[in-house]
Amino acid sequence: MTSMAPEVKQTAKQGRAAQRNRTRKAIVDAAMRLMAGGHTPSVNEVIEAAQVSRRTIYMYFPTFEHLLLDATLGALAAATIEPAAAAAPSRDAAKQIEKLSRAVNAASSGTMHLGRALIRLTIDAAEPPDGAPRRGYRRVGWIERVLEPVRGQMTKREFERLVSALSVLMGWEAMVILQDVRGLGPKEAEDVLAFASRAAVDAALRGARRPARRRVDQLR
Repeated sequence: MTSMAPEVKQTAKQGRAAQRNRTRKAIVDAAMRLMAGGHTPSVNEVIEAAQVSRRTIYMYFPTFEHLLLDATLGALAAATIEPAAAAAPSRDAAKQIEKLSRAVNAASSGTMHLGRALIRLTIDAAEPPDGAPRRGYRRVGWIERVLEPVRGQMTKREFERLVSALSVLMGWEAMVILQDVRGLGPKEAEDVLAFASRAAVDAALRGARRPARRRVDQLR
């Protein structure tokens, strides 16, 4: 039997990941619609609305509470963060990332009780299946969207490293560290993270403009 070529395997893997992302989104969107009127849905209501099985829901969410938290946060993000991420594309990536950082971290400050609860649930949960969407997938999507205009200035490795670095600088985890470890108030923490996010983008773009280093990275 002829084995699949590496590029075919990669395409198939990406297709499965995209399908899992769509399934998870359908479940969360169904829960968000049910919760829009102030109603807390049951698992059976979500199953019916999303047209999935109970087993499928628990493949993506360790507990039903986890799903409800994710749906609550999705609704909040749609109103507060999506506008910042969907702003007109700009070549000034550092400025746009600073705006996104402030939007994400201001929203995180206002929902810290939910964030701590979700972090606790995630820590206690089993490792997600290989390729399954992880917590923070919205955050990664927003960052990639804002950085899209400058993606071509970096190698794939440089771009992915920058996205990973920025993921650490946005959201509850970063706010918890600065509040608990450094004793900062919400506004101070937001300012520090906006500064760090902008500095990360500036450093990445400066490094990408060094021709010698870029040629070496492209060979890896």
